[in-house]
Amino acid sequence: MTTIGLIRHGSTYWNKEGRAQGHTDNTLDEEGLQQAAAIAERLSGEAWDFIYSSDLKRARQTAEIIASRLGLDIAGLLPGIREMNAGQIEGTTEKERLARWGSAWKSLDLGLEAPEAAQLRGSRTIGEIAMKHPGQRILIVSHGAILHNSLRGLVPGMDLSELLKNTSITRITQTDGVWSCGLYNCVEHLHL
Repeated sequence: MTTIGLIRHGSTYWNKEGRAQGHTDNTLDEEGLQQAAAIAERLSGEAWDFIYSSDLKRARQTAEIIASRLGLDIAGLLPGIREMNAGQIEGTTEKERLARWGSAWKSLDLGLEAPEAAQLRGSRTIGEIAMKHPGQRILIVSHGAILHNSLRGLVPGMDLSELLKNTSITRITQTDGVWSCGLYNCVEHLHL
């Protein structure tokens, strides 16, 4: 059985402002650093073999804090689990999108990465990591939208109606080529 812990990065200033981040290379804010330390402390009581991260700063910073606490080196920075490209809406708030493109902005071609493309990209990357480390326990630090879409591909029919919270952990396992989810969007480490 291969176990993967999927972690969304800690909070950023743009998270708080409601701005679409996409590929913008933002850093964690002070709260995000504290959240990363909290998930790192939680994970220190568990056995993990590898940690991978998206190549964007906010995920990488989160992964570095976790890796340091667990005594692991980051095994790789992977563009395949980078956040979805937000096209022309990157850096904007909902209010700014409404002002610029009107209430039907979601129906316009603004260069956003399609959910289906993100599902394929993310689930393929996670699957490749699992194939590289069969029977191991692997952490992957990434982003909310790409993780959401990756899970749609890996665990079809899973209830994903709740958006992933900053530094939440979702634990999936693969047995005989089939993925299942035993823990979703858990942030109990933020409430200690």
